[in-house]
Order: sequence, then structure tokens, then C-alpha cells
Amino acid sequence: MTLAMIAGLTSCNNDDDSIIDPPAVDIKEYTLIEKSDSGVSGTVTFTKNDDGSTSVAFELEGTEDGNMHPAHIHFGNAADGGEIAISLEAVDGETGMSTTEITELEDGTEVTYEELIEFDRYIKVHLSADELETIVAQTDIGENELTAESESYDLAEADIEGVIGTATFEERENGETLVTIMLEGTEEGNTHPAHIHAGSIEDAPGAIIITFNPVNGSTGLSVTNIAVTDDTEEEGEAITYEDLIDFDGYINVHESEDNLDTLAAQGNIGANATED
Repeated sequence: MTLAMIAGLTSCNNDDDSIIDPPAVDIKEYTLIEKSDSGVSGTVTFTKNDDGSTSVAFELEGTEDGNMHPAHIHFGNAADGGEIAISLEAVDGETGMSTTEITELEDGTEVTYEELIEFDRYIKVHLSADELETIVAQTDIGENELTAESESYDLAEADIEGVIGTATFEERENGETLVTIMLEGTEEGNTHPAHIHAGSIEDAPGAIIITFNPVNGSTGLSVTNIAVTDDTEEEGEAITYEDLIDFDGYINVHESEDNLDTLAAQGNIGANATED
């Protein structure tokens, strides 16, 4: 009987040792941010399937019953824009959900899970098939995903009374930088050129190093992806997020393209920020 009990315990122990953990599942989730004051936000999740395909699943909040929201993966980043890489199943407004199985791009080129989560891409969710120009939610994915690193600089009033704001620099996984300028006091119908200049405000004028997308007077907003410096003769020099937050420079936001001498707002950045 004693031998039988020992054998039983040994058998149980062997059974415990033979338990194998289930294989890990490859999953990547991105957060979709609200656009156009839509009230729509949520997540999109990429899951690697055993057959080599990739499932792309939306879970959105703020959508409404009766609406269907087209969605696409685009080449490039949201700031610069890009062509459609993959059309996804429309998000059902009633549930805020949709799932698409992906094996290839729009042109028939095969694409893997690893390529989808590493490449230069972004996602847009549209208001409807008839109003594709209205974006309700979007996110950068792959190498364009934002890290947790950011720096924000104040833009002070200059020649135009009441115009103030911030310039926020955010690091991407690929080392590039998303810069968001947000101003108060701008007026509808105006467009304000903006640049990073070399040197400090105190030593201005300095050469233009980087040109931003113009600030929209209606929204006070400008969003620009920065990967290289300006160069009128050849391709600009690569510049990373780390380079920019250490850069000896300042930002000028101008009244208009025709009146660059009048400044709406300005502020020191990078190495000069502590001099404000």
C-alpha cells in the first residue's frame, strides 16, 4: 500500500510537470482619438491568426445607431496624409464594432501581421460613405506610433494682440516628431505661416530651419510631422525628436504669407526654452 501511494504521488507530480502553457498570441492595440468634435473614440486591435492572416477589430464609443463608418489603413502618417493601403469593414454605429481579416494590401500585395504593425501607416474612420472628408477618429500605427515622450513650449503674444498658445513636440517610434501648434485668439479665414528658426528670439532674425504646416485661423491648429530640415537645393538633413528638443531655436508664427514681418506669436524652444 505504501508503494502504491508513493507511485500515485509520483504520477501526480509528473502530471503537473507536463502542463504546457498555451502559446502566446500576438496582439497590438492602438488608441483612436476623436476628430471633428465627433465624440467618437476607442481602440483598434491587430491580432495575428494561425493561418497567417491578421484580424483588425474596432471597438468605438460615441457612434450612433443607423450610421455606418467607413475605415481605412493609409500609407504614411496622419499629419502628412497618404493613399489608402487597405479598406476595412465599416464600423457599425449601433455597436461601434467591426472586424476585418487581412492578408493583402489594396493592390493585392501580400502583407503579414509583422509588416502591418511595423510599417509607416495610419488609420482613419470616416463619418459616412458620402462624407469621407469628415474624419470622426484616427490614429497613427506602426513606426508612426507615438511614444510617451513629449515637450511643450509656450508661444507668447507678439505683434497681434491676444494671440497666444503652445507648441507640443511628441516623439514617434521611428524617431520622427509630431508637432502640434495650438493658438488662441486667431480669426476665421486667416492662415498663419510658422517656422522654426535658428538661434534665439533675443538674437533674431535666424535662418528658417523647418517650415510647419500653416496654422488654421478658424481652429488655431497646425499639425506637422518633422523628419528632415528645410533645404531649397537638395533633400534636407534628417532630424530626430531628440535633436529638436536640444535644438538652439525658436518658433515664429506670422500674420500671413504676404506679411511675414508681422508676428502673431513666438517662443524659444529646445536649448533656448529656459531663456524665456
